[in-house]
Amino acid sequence: MPQVNGAAGPSASSDVAAATASTKRNKPQYHAFTQQQLPACKPILSPHMVIPVLAFVGLVFIPIGLACIAASNKVVEVVYRYDTKCVPGNMLHNKVAYIQNASIDKTCTIVLKVPRDMKRPIFIYYQLDKFYQNHRRYTTSRSDMQLRDPKQAAAITEFCKPEAYAANGSPIVPCGLVAWSLFNDTYSFARRRRRGSHAEALTVIKTGISWRSDRGHVFGNHVFPKNFQNGSLVGGGQLDPTKPLSQQEDLMVWMRTAALPRFRKLYGRVEADLGAGELLAVEVRNNYNSYSFAGTKAVVLSTAGLLGGRNAFLGRAYVVTGVACFALALLLTLLCLVFPMREEHLLLRGSHIGR
Repeated sequence: MPQVNGAAGPSASSDVAAATASTKRNKPQYHAFTQQQLPACKPILSPHMVIPVLAFVGLVFIPIGLACIAASNKVVEVVYRYDTKCVPGNMLHNKVAYIQNASIDKTCTIVLKVPRDMKRPIFIYYQLDKFYQNHRRYTTSRSDMQLRDPKQAAAITEFCKPEAYAANGSPIVPCGLVAWSLFNDTYSFARRRRRGSHAEALTVIKTGISWRSDRGHVFGNHVFPKNFQNGSLVGGGQLDPTKPLSQQEDLMVWMRTAALPRFRKLYGRVEADLGAGELLAVEVRNNYNSYSFAGTKAVVLSTAGLLGGRNAFLGRAYVVTGVACFALALLLTLLCLVFPMREEHLLLRGSHIGR
């Protein structure tokens, strides 16, 4: 006999029972944490609470910012752009032809004046502008495995192209565009305590300028340059084939790619004190081709402070934040005086605290 509409048969009842049992079995155990029912502090922000907090933040941030600015101002820095100064006058209209002509002497001498006393150590940097080391194709054009392990000298990925193999088919070590474009301008320094006095050469120390982790882990002690800059198109500096990569610190510094198109990289340091008014004669070998991409080059001499080099951004950020907090605290105070809190607001605050 067929079942009446709306009546559930034995099979339907069993399905419902099975579904109910499955639901009970899969139901998670109740806990206040999983159900987000833990007791929590939910304060109602009132002017009496916000104003002291803003004033306290301003009171703390402004002295910190002023201290950071003072520390930055103690750093003595000398910057000199030489990419145009070192080009002969008759070649200024075609700088690319000048830098690519190997028969032209690229040596020039510039004179720097020390503005204030500079205490040792004095760090020397080279600065490049409009050089995009952060370009994805450029940054990935390297083989870290090859730099570290001599057995992986031929382990060159496709990212190293076009600087992966030499003309004879043997691998280039180190490969890739990052190493190929190694900066190769050189500087030598001589001090003159006054004009016309005898020049005293300053020794530039070029060891210890790279990261210790790079020397110990990234660049191998038994990996030597091979077929480097042997192609028809030379990108930058040469490497000593008799030294392992772990001792070629100029390469290590260069291969730590910069995040911005204007950057500085450490060239060396001078362990000597320089007095205010002293003259430095800098002999520059202007070898690096920054003219093809309209880039600029500069040499930088700088001391170091508690926060590193000269950079007032951190201190200014603290001061601006502190002043903004003070201004907001003052604005809220004026608003409370002009528009005081009503009785219902105070009752709402009291009822919340009573909970």
